[in-house]
Amino acid sequence: MKYATVKKFENVCEIINKHGRDSANLIGILHDIQEEYRYLPKEIMTFTATMLGIAPARVYGVATFYSHFALEPKGKYVIKVCDGTACHVKKSTDLINAIEKRLGLSNENKTTSDMMFTLEAVSCLGACGLAPAMVVNDEVHGLLTPETAVEIIEAIIEREKTS
Repeated sequence: MKYATVKKFENVCEIINKHGRDSANLIGILHDIQEEYRYLPKEIMTFTATMLGIAPARVYGVATFYSHFALEPKGKYVIKVCDGTACHVKKSTDLINAIEKRLGLSNENKTTSDMMFTLEAVSCLGACGLAPAMVVNDEVHGLLTPETAVEIIEAIIEREKTS
């Protein structure tokens, strides 16, 4: 077993131990694992089930039930564009289209090849007064146009180049 793989499982062991190796804490465990890896790798979910003494199907069931959990890798920056009623009426699809064009993404490919950005359309961000709105990681941006949405992406790209 490669060192990186061993290290990966050591991190999961630490997370599970932090939660008292209690399957009642499965949601918290999965949340912490996703914070560590930015998604829930299949082999990690199976390992977690083994460590907790529960069926892998139970772990997978929880992971797929809650929309917060991701089964595919996400980029460093997750862009969530609201497409709820208020945002949709104010043309949030134009934001999505502009961001997709700038980052070379599509409905089938939501994450850039360099794992820098993931684009998601979400039902509601709870920021209807700022429609159309998007969140980049935990930062809310509102009253956007396609141009200002792309400017935000460009600023992130520039910031990443200098760091």
